[in-house]
Amino acid sequence: MRVSDDRYTRDRERFDLAMRLIRHEARTFTIRQWTGLSDDRIRKLYRSYVLDRDERSVFRHRGKSPRQAAYFFRNPGINFQTAQLASLYVLCGLLCGTDSRLEARYRVGSLESGALICRAYEAYVELHAPCIISFEHAWFLLLALARRDEITLTRCGECGGLRLIDLLAKHRSACGNCAAAAVPRDAATPGTAPAGGTRLLARLDTSAEPV
Repeated sequence: MRVSDDRYTRDRERFDLAMRLIRHEARTFTIRQWTGLSDDRIRKLYRSYVLDRDERSVFRHRGKSPRQAAYFFRNPGINFQTAQLASLYVLCGLLCGTDSRLEARYRVGSLESGALICRAYEAYVELHAPCIISFEHAWFLLLALARRDEITLTRCGECGGLRLIDLLAKHRSACGNCAAAAVPRDAATPGTAPAGGTRLLARLDTSAEPV
C-alpha cells in the first residue's frame, strides 16, 4: 500500500509540475525533460485543462527553444532583469557561487529541481508586469550559467549588485543595474527598471556570493 501511495504522490507531483510548465508556455520538449511525460500526454493535458477551459492567454510554442546568449545583452532592461532572475536562481539553490566559479545544484528530470525553477520564474514574474523574459529564455539562462562557457555572474564594483558578463564579448558591457538606474523614468524603454528599484533582489547574502 505504501508503494502505491508513493507512486500516486509522484504521479501527482509530475502532473502539477507539467501544468505549471504549460501555464508558463514551456515547449513540449522542455516539459518532457522535466516531467518524463510523453508528448501525447502533455498535449492531452493542455487540451483538457487549458484549452477546453478557455484559458486563451496560454499559448503552445513550436520550434526550437532559444539558445542565443546575446539576447540577455540586448538592452539594459533585459540585462537588468536577467541579473535579477539569476539572483533568484541562487536564492532558490539552483546555482551556488564558490570562490572560483558558479556551480549547478539542479538535476534535469528531477521534479524537485523543476519545481524550484518554476518558483524562481514565478517570483521574477511577480516583480515585473509585464515580464520580458520568457520561461524558455529563463531555462536557457540557467543552462548557460551552469555551463560557464558563454555567460557568468560577478559583483559590480559600483553598486554591489549582480552583474551578468558576456565571456565571448571583446568589450564588457556596463552593469545592468547601473545602466538601468541611469535611464530617466520618462525615457525608460519597456522592461527597464525604474531608478528607485534597480537593486531589488540583486544583492545576495555573502555566503552565496557568485563569481
